[in-house]
Formats: sequence, C-alpha cells, structure tokens
Amino acid sequence: MDTTTPRSFTPAELSAIRADFPLLTRTVRDGKPLVYLDSAATSQKPDPVLDTEQDFYLHRNAAVHRGAHHVAEEATDAFEGARAHIAQFVGADTDELIWTSGATTAINIVAYGIQNATLGRGGAAAQRFAIQPGDTIVVTETEHHANLIPWQELAHRTGATLHWISVDDNGRLRTEELATVVTERTKILAFTHASNVTGAITDVAAFVARAREVGALTVLDACQSVPHLPVNFHELGVDFAAFSGHKMLGPTGVGMLYGRRELLEALPPVLFGGSMVEVVTMTDTTFMPPPQRFEAGTQPVAQAVALGAAAQYLHEIGMDRVYAHEQELARQLLTVSEVPGVTVIGPTDTHNRLAVVSFTVDGVHAHDVGQILDDAGIAVRVGHHCAQPLHRRFGIASTSRASASIYTTTDEITTFVESLATVQAFFGVSTH
Repeated sequence: MDTTTPRSFTPAELSAIRADFPLLTRTVRDGKPLVYLDSAATSQKPDPVLDTEQDFYLHRNAAVHRGAHHVAEEATDAFEGARAHIAQFVGADTDELIWTSGATTAINIVAYGIQNATLGRGGAAAQRFAIQPGDTIVVTETEHHANLIPWQELAHRTGATLHWISVDDNGRLRTEELATVVTERTKILAFTHASNVTGAITDVAAFVARAREVGALTVLDACQSVPHLPVNFHELGVDFAAFSGHKMLGPTGVGMLYGRRELLEALPPVLFGGSMVEVVTMTDTTFMPPPQRFEAGTQPVAQAVALGAAAQYLHEIGMDRVYAHEQELARQLLTVSEVPGVTVIGPTDTHNRLAVVSFTVDGVHAHDVGQILDDAGIAVRVGHHCAQPLHRRFGIASTSRASASIYTTTDEITTFVESLATVQAFFGVSTH
C-alpha cells in the first residue's frame, strides 16, 4: 500500500464526523432525511464550533484589546489564539491575517485601500499601489460577484481598464491568455482558486508567475478552496487572499483577509474608528501596524473564536484526507452527466476540480429542478450562484448546483442522482 497517498474516510470515520453535525440528523418535507448538497453556499457546523461560540458568550464575553480585567484578558487570548490557529491552517503569519465580516469585505478592503493610495493617502510607501488611467486590472470570467464588482468599481473610480481571462467550453480558464491579457500595465490580477460554479481549480502557480513577471499584485479568492483542499498562502506566493468562515464549518459574519506583511504595512486603511489608532488629536491620527489598523470597531469576537475552532477541527482530520474524500464524491456527482437530458456546466473529469457540480436539465427550469429535489429532501442551490457573467458565457440564465463537503456520503449522492433522473418525467419532458 502506498502510504504517501492520502486516503478517504472509512465508513466508521465518516459516521463519526457526521455525528458532530446536529443539523444533519433532522428531517424535512414530511419526514424525509435531509440530504444537504448546498455546502458551496454555506456549510453545516460541527459541535466543537457551536460549543466554542456558546462557551465564549457564557464564560469569556468581553471587549478584546481594551479591558485590563481578567475576563477581558481571556477574551483577548481566545481572539488572538483563534487567529494563530487559522494562520497555521492556511500557511500565514498571525500578523498577516485580518478579521473581516466575510470574503466580500476582505476583497473590498484591498480595493478601497488601493483607491486610497491612488488618492495620495498612506504616504510614500502606499504609492506602490497607485493606479492611473491606462493601467489594467485583470480578473477571470469565472469570478463570483464578490471578486468581480469591487474591481469593476475600482476601475471606474481610477480610470483603469478591466480585462479578463476567459474560460473554454469545459469551464476551465484559458491560462495561455495570461501572456497577452496580463501586461506591463497590469496592476492587479484577481482570480478565484476554485470556481463555485464549475468546481475547476485554477493553476495558481501560472497566475502568480505571470503577475510577478509584470509586477502586478495577486488577489486570490480562496472561498471555495480553503474548506476543501490543503491551502498554504506562503507556498502559493499570492499577495492577498480572502476567505469566509461560514463556508469552512465556521459561523456566519466572519472571514479573513490575508496579505503579505510588507504590503499590509504599506496599504492605507479603509475603515476608521476605535481600536486601530495610536495617537489621535483633533486634526489628525496615526494608525497601528497591521493587522489592527484594518480592524476598526468591535470585531465579531465570538464568531472569530469559533472560526478558530473550525480550523482546528479540519486540521485534526487532515485536509489531504478531506480532499481525498471529496474527490471520491466528485467522481460520483459527475455521474449526473449520464442522466438523460442533464448537461454539466464545467469539467466532467475529476482532474483539478472540487465536488461542486452545476447542471441544466433540458426542458425544465432550474428552480423547478430544485423544487422536485427539495420534495425528496435534497437541498441544492438554484440560480446564477452570484456568477452571472459565467452563466452568460454558457448562454444560460441559471443552473442547479450540488456541492458536497466533509460530511457528505456516497449514499446521499446516490439518492440525489436517482431523484434527478425523475425530474424530466415529472414535468412530462421527453428524453428522446
């Protein structure tokens, strides 16, 4: 046996994992067991995460970095301890991680920080970020709106031009376009680590290498990768990265921005107020070093502490095994392409893809597909998944999407595929 190859979970291991997720035991729609295949939208939460958040409020609730009393010290220790756990989990230093309310806020902090630099804020060090008309910002056609609209807006405000890397008919990025689309005038290259529609994983090394050739900054949207495969930001070599807590078994309302230390030290802050200052006079203010300079106001402390517990939970299981498990699920999910009338949007092979499968059913609207599956107790996502340009690329307005996670079983995938096979017949759509 090759002991270097990560193995998936044994049935007993998977059963033990599922026992940690109380919501998975419930029934829906007249007593049907819930089959939750909407983890790309938000994941379910295990007991250690739920218990940690409750324990914080029961025993350690206090303002962090402000009080000198015993409970405040414990709260601050828990808050910073969570940052340290997540730093270890994603391959970063603790002072390179900023608490945010989610990935959307994290990406906007970078975009607005660059705008502030362009306006002359932040001193000479910040001028490395300045953008002017004639410069370009490059994204990809696979981006969900959180990693597209902030860059559209930055381009509008600075006079820069937005360009993008397109996808091929299999939903994979045309990496060869990096050589022509990313030029000496490119200041930012923002791209997803894995598409929330096609499940395709981006060749990060190629993107980073091209950005370095032309001196552009890289911004990685890691929302779909951090919960599902091993991620190390230092090894990937990206300049900034964002991910959300609620997709990685953590609470809603919390996420993180990663930035290389020297970049965070030069980037101007975008939110101003308490907890991020050194000296304040009636006319001026000096700011603390990162990460605190980007954490104005009261932070989502209990959620942050619970997100640290989520990172610990995944770390103890092992992300290589999580990825191996989800590779098996991806192979099984892709059998939907064998169902008459079903077309998969994205790669139909498991190479460099996640267990996220979006599809259409001939003659049946995605919302109707979702309703039939829901009647069977199966929860999937329907719509454009906050990725309208990618759906437009394939000439469709919406898809249905099934997405797995650490707790998903092969039996659930079987139930899903069998139920999907009944959709066309239910609506009287011919399969011939």
